[in-house]
Amino acid sequence: MGVKANLTGNLYGTRRCGVSHGDVFTSRWVVNFMLDLIGYTPDKNLSLYRLLEPSFGQGDFLIEIQNRIIQSAKRFNFDATDVMSNNIYGCEIDDSKYDKCIEGLRSAMPNFVPLKLKNEDFLTSSWDAEFDFIIGNPPYIRYENIPKEALNSYKVKFYTFHYRCDLYVLFYEHCLKNLSKNGRHCFICSNRWLKNEYGRKLRALISSSYNLEYIIDVEKLDVFKESVLAYPSITLISNTEIDKNVKIVTVRNLKELKLPLSTTQKQIRNSENWDYLFVSEDIDDLTTIEDQGFKVGIGVATGADKIFISTELEYIVEKELLLPIVNAKDLTGNEFRNRGLRVLNPYDSSGNILDLSKYPKAKKYLESFKPILESRHIVKKGRVWYSLIDKIKPQIIHQPKILLPDISGNNMIFIDYGSYYPAHNIYYITGNSISQLEQLAAVLMSKFVKKQIEGISNRMNGGFPRWQSQSIKRLRIPRIATIPTKLSFKLIRAYHNRNIEEIDSIVNDIIRIQIESTTPRCHQDIQKSLFDYDFSENIGSPGFGIQ
Repeated sequence: MGVKANLTGNLYGTRRCGVSHGDVFTSRWVVNFMLDLIGYTPDKNLSLYRLLEPSFGQGDFLIEIQNRIIQSAKRFNFDATDVMSNNIYGCEIDDSKYDKCIEGLRSAMPNFVPLKLKNEDFLTSSWDAEFDFIIGNPPYIRYENIPKEALNSYKVKFYTFHYRCDLYVLFYEHCLKNLSKNGRHCFICSNRWLKNEYGRKLRALISSSYNLEYIIDVEKLDVFKESVLAYPSITLISNTEIDKNVKIVTVRNLKELKLPLSTTQKQIRNSENWDYLFVSEDIDDLTTIEDQGFKVGIGVATGADKIFISTELEYIVEKELLLPIVNAKDLTGNEFRNRGLRVLNPYDSSGNILDLSKYPKAKKYLESFKPILESRHIVKKGRVWYSLIDKIKPQIIHQPKILLPDISGNNMIFIDYGSYYPAHNIYYITGNSISQLEQLAAVLMSKFVKKQIEGISNRMNGGFPRWQSQSIKRLRIPRIATIPTKLSFKLIRAYHNRNIEEIDSIVNDIIRIQIESTTPRCHQDIQKSLFDYDFSENIGSPGFGIQ
């Protein structure tokens, strides 16, 4: 059975609305804007161009393309049916959508013959032409929903198949390779490839060989025919002489989705600095968190939190096996609440799995869940049945650390001064002195950093950006160790007083000083060491830092 046979039908699973994964159809308003953006307009002689729509579905783009060809034919006196049949190429893998699209096209053009429209998998298709225009809305199919046979084939064929990429990444590559010289390519698609690891090779391909002319953020619009959480953007890519400048646009309502666009211009130097395309500030002179000696980590994953983490474990198992743990639910509503959670640690101080015969209470407790624990993936791979996914390193408890819940609507960022082990839904930052951690926490609360996070991470339900290891490590911040002492004192006080407005003002001053400094210099007022300054009266204040 071929790849097409494996991909047709509802093999990707069904969304709650009842349609297949990947089926997200484009509104007519957006279709018209995208055709205008690439220049496929009826005031041109459209008989001179070849156009490809790689996943045409029920014909959202093709029907409007047909309308424009008919208008152009009246102006330039050519046969619209002939051009539609011979110059318009496309693919649709689903039989029923293909048939519905052809039916719609023939209603306006009865003699239309779909000579160049294929009913097959675009990613395995080959073409006898290059294209002046490529436009569309590729299918959104997550890695885990791609059938195995197709997955293996795609991994061999496509350079951009990296990490756990979505299928639409491959559509970009296959389309761009079929783009003619001076041709233009426009997709409306999830913007995650611009930010996530799985888009790294696609970013490298585009930055080395093509021009990314526009990135138009349309997350705030209803750009599809149904409400979906797709984080969409419109990109315009051309096959012209390489120009590293890209125009960034954020559209907040449909009335703004028209030409000309109000843009901000950025420069792409390489495939790695795309992270900052959506960040308004000039951050090139700043540095990363880990470059300053801090370390970013993630809490322990147990593989069975309901079994290994509880407030009741101290009454059930040996207390020497329990460690205090904090998870994201403890850090909500801008408060740090100790709910008394404990994690059962099945390892000794050397990281070896414990002999449960020496701990009869824990043995009895864990054996009551043995069938559940044995069914976990890590056990099937050869681990002891009561292992955790991650080994616990008890020394982490005693390290002061900034706590960053994966998804959080908090304005406040909390520091654990040495009391808890973080759970898997918390990222944490350790290193340097407590005063430097407090300054870093304050910087992370600032609008300056929030704008970066919104630009380089993906928003989840509720519109909250995610604290993720990959985005935390990419943040650019002022160098904490060289903040003038006077500003350091103010920043720490503002942090303990939860004064975000003051934090923003101080951080802006710090950034201005560090960016304006063309060479490293020692501020005269830094001679007084922060280590001599006592903030103990504020440390551990209720709900902000736990000592």
